[in-house]
Amino acid sequence: MGRPARVEQFDASEICIVHTIQRCVRRAFLAGVDDKAGKDYSFRREWIRRRMEALASVFGVDVLTYAIMSNHIHLILRNRPDVVVQWSDAEVALRWLRVFPGRRLDEQLAEPTTADVQALAGNAERLAEIRLRLSDISWFMRALCEPIARQANRQDECTGRFWEGRFRAQRIADETGLLACAMYVDLNPIRAAMAESPDEAEHTSAYDRIQAINGAEMEAAAFDLAVITPEEAGNEIRSTPVDQLKRKRAAKRRNATGRRIKRDAWLAPLKLHSHKLPGIPELHTEGVRASDKGFLNMSVSEYLTLLSWTAAQKMAESAKSIPRKLQQLLGSLGVDPSLWRDLVWNYKRYFGQSCCAGRPESLVADAERIGKRFHRGQRKLEACFSGNS
Repeated sequence: MGRPARVEQFDASEICIVHTIQRCVRRAFLAGVDDKAGKDYSFRREWIRRRMEALASVFGVDVLTYAIMSNHIHLILRNRPDVVVQWSDAEVALRWLRVFPGRRLDEQLAEPTTADVQALAGNAERLAEIRLRLSDISWFMRALCEPIARQANRQDECTGRFWEGRFRAQRIADETGLLACAMYVDLNPIRAAMAESPDEAEHTSAYDRIQAINGAEMEAAAFDLAVITPEEAGNEIRSTPVDQLKRKRAAKRRNATGRRIKRDAWLAPLKLHSHKLPGIPELHTEGVRASDKGFLNMSVSEYLTLLSWTAAQKMAESAKSIPRKLQQLLGSLGVDPSLWRDLVWNYKRYFGQSCCAGRPESLVADAERIGKRFHRGQRKLEACFSGNS
C-alpha cells in the first residue's frame, strides 16, 4: 500500500497535529559519526535545530516535540492557521521574505526593505497563497530541509540528495496518541543507545526543557522581524566594504536579533491552560514562536517524571511497577498503566504502519473522515487501552 495523500492527513487551513519523519539518503550517518567514512558530522544536528528554531519564529506552526538523530529527524508539529489569520498583511509579507527572499538586488545585504514588504502585501492574490503556506506543515518541512541539504553539499563539495525524499507524516488523532508519540520521539536517542537518560539526550525537546528548568540560555536563532527602508539599505551598501557586509550578514545569521533566550523558549509550552477559552489563538508576542498554546493536560514536571520512568524501563522483563501518581495520570487518559511501557517503547509495532496515531476509537473516526474503513494497527491497540476513557 502506498503512502496516503497529504490532503488526507492534514490541511493547512485546519488546525491539526502531525508527527513527521525525514531520513537522510540511504539512511547514511550524514548528521552523526560515520564509521565507514571515518568522519564525525554530529555538528550538523545543531544546524538542523537552529533552522527549526528560526522557522518557528516566522511560520504559523508550533514545534511541540523533536529529536535529531544521526540519520533522521522526528518532529511533532501543530499548524496554526488561526494564528496566521491574526497577522497583518505587512507582517505576513515580512515573515515570508525572511524565509524566501528570492533574487535580490542587494545581494550582500539581503535585507527585506519597506518597499519589498509593501509590494508583496499589495498583491492580494499572492498574499492569500502565502498566508496558507505559512501554516502549511509541508512548507515548513521544505523550508527546513532544503537549506540543510545545500549547506551539507557545499561542505562535502558534492551534489545530489541529502534527504531520502518527501517526509513521512502521521496524523495525531487525540491526546493519548500525542503523549505516546511525544515520549517515543524524546526517547529516540535512548533507544538508539546514544544516551542513558533524557537529561543526556541532546538535540531533543526533553533535553531543552530540562536545561531550561535549570536556567540554561542560548543565543536566539529567531529571524529579525524588523524592516529597513530602501534608503537605509542603499546607504549601508554604498558606505560599507563588501567584506564587512559579508561578515555582518554572517553574524546576523548566527543571532539575527542579538537576544538570549531560555533553552526551550522557541518550543510550544507543554501544559494546556484550562482557564483559556477554546478557540483562542494565544498569539506569542516575543518573536520566537507562533503561539503560547500548550498541548498536553499535564505540567512539564509531570511529563518529565513520566518520561524518566518510561526511559528506565528499557527491557520489558525488567519493567518495575509504575508509581501510583503515574498510574492516576495514565488512567485519566484511558491507558492501561501496566501496558504504557510497551506502547511507548514499541511505538512502531503499534503505529509504525499507520498514517494515524491515537486511541482505537480515534483511529476509527479518522478513517471515516477520509472515507476509509480502518487504519492499520487498530486491533493491536485495543489491548493497551482500558474500557474507560
